[in-house]
Amino acid sequence: MPELPEVETVRRQLINLIRDETIARVEAPFPPIITHDLHWFQDTIKDQVIRDLDRKGKFLIFMLDRHAMIIHLRMEGRFHIKKDEPVLKHEHAIFHFASGRNLRYHDVRKFGRITLVEKDRVMHHPGIAALAPEPKHLDVNHFYRRLKHKRVAVKTALLDQRLVAGLGNIYVDETLFHAGIHPKRLTSSLTKKQVVRMVEHATHVLARAVELGGATIRSYQAITGVHGRFQNELAVHTKKDEPCPICQTPIIKIKVGGRGTYVCPKCQQ
Repeated sequence: MPELPEVETVRRQLINLIRDETIARVEAPFPPIITHDLHWFQDTIKDQVIRDLDRKGKFLIFMLDRHAMIIHLRMEGRFHIKKDEPVLKHEHAIFHFASGRNLRYHDVRKFGRITLVEKDRVMHHPGIAALAPEPKHLDVNHFYRRLKHKRVAVKTALLDQRLVAGLGNIYVDETLFHAGIHPKRLTSSLTKKQVVRMVEHATHVLARAVELGGATIRSYQAITGVHGRFQNELAVHTKKDEPCPICQTPIIKIKVGGRGTYVCPKCQQ
């Protein structure tokens, strides 16, 4: 699944390709990908210009003239820019531009959804309204108090977008390794110092991943087909049986909340 660094990479690459394009018409070979009546959506978005492309957590927000189009890539969503090419099986929404090019939303699992809202209603979108701040914007004292009042595994807490936005499986594993915290540790047992360290490492891990264009693991690739490079710097994620980069103990894989989780059993006791 694309996580915050991958979605930010898509945003940065895509805006340079589609800014100021006028949407002439929209096709939806798989109508449920649009959360509205299809005809209303097509009529409303027609002739609007893409002015900017924003991001909140893992949501992409296309800023148009009068509306904002909100898209979550879910498991395997991605975009392609094409012109005069046949529609492929998994291209479920096609935005035809007045220039003759088109933007295609490709999603093998069909989990993604496209929503259109008035521009001043973006923060009222249910998914966005529920988002907590990203690590770099967290009030650490408030975050610490919220964790102390919970009794869940710290990995489960970090994956909860209502507590902290933008962290997914890859980056939680990396954050907890660098912070020296076991993913099954209960949040109520964390010290203030550990929470501060965890937030600092989460901020650094995400920033470094954005700098390197995300991590190309499984199905993710950015809009232009340029693969991310952060996977070359992963310390534990996907590294089962490989030596820990700090103590050389073999990395193990466990399950936390049903998610495959990579841990150094010595550094993260």
